[in-house]
Amino acid sequence: MSEIGRNTMDHALQRRLIEAVAATVIGHTEELTDLDQAIGDGDHGLNMKRGFEAVMVEIDGLAAKPLPEALRAIGTQLVMKVGGASGPLYGTLFLTLGKELPTDPEPADAARALGTAIAAVMARGKSQPGQKTMLDVLAPTHAELLAGGDDLATRVRMRAADAADSTVPMKALRGRASFLGDRSVGHMDPGARSSSLMITAICDVLGG
Repeated sequence: MSEIGRNTMDHALQRRLIEAVAATVIGHTEELTDLDQAIGDGDHGLNMKRGFEAVMVEIDGLAAKPLPEALRAIGTQLVMKVGGASGPLYGTLFLTLGKELPTDPEPADAARALGTAIAAVMARGKSQPGQKTMLDVLAPTHAELLAGGDDLATRVRMRAADAADSTVPMKALRGRASFLGDRSVGHMDPGARSSSLMITAICDVLGG
């Protein structure tokens, strides 16, 4: 299968998706830490690693649950284990996706659910796209999903990576990085990068 939405969700695919996201985030701990040391508290990498290590401990149970229930369980783990600003935001993202997605989603379901989840993250973080946050990757990804069409996994993957790069010249307006003012310019936002990594991992699995 070569496109998002043409993969029937079963326990094996669900396990591959969860493992891919967790392994990718954990494998980039040092990079995320370096990014956050430049403009934040320096704990984003280790916090995200701790959260997804907790997810991996529960992988068998998570893979066996219906997708919505699994997403809500992951969101709860991230809230409990990640801490900082990222825990509540990523927790909100996954919890909302768990509420909005059906067990076997199509691309249209994914686009609708992500739009709702983005709105929830915006409300939780009192932020919006353009402020040098994870939203600057999530919003363009949502736009690409809404566009639909062929090679969707490839296009979403590229859009997310480009969006993370686009945070480098931005001035941070939310979060700890905003305290740096103009000094936040020239650095990639760590939350944007971790969001891009997760999206890339999902697209790699679904896109074959």
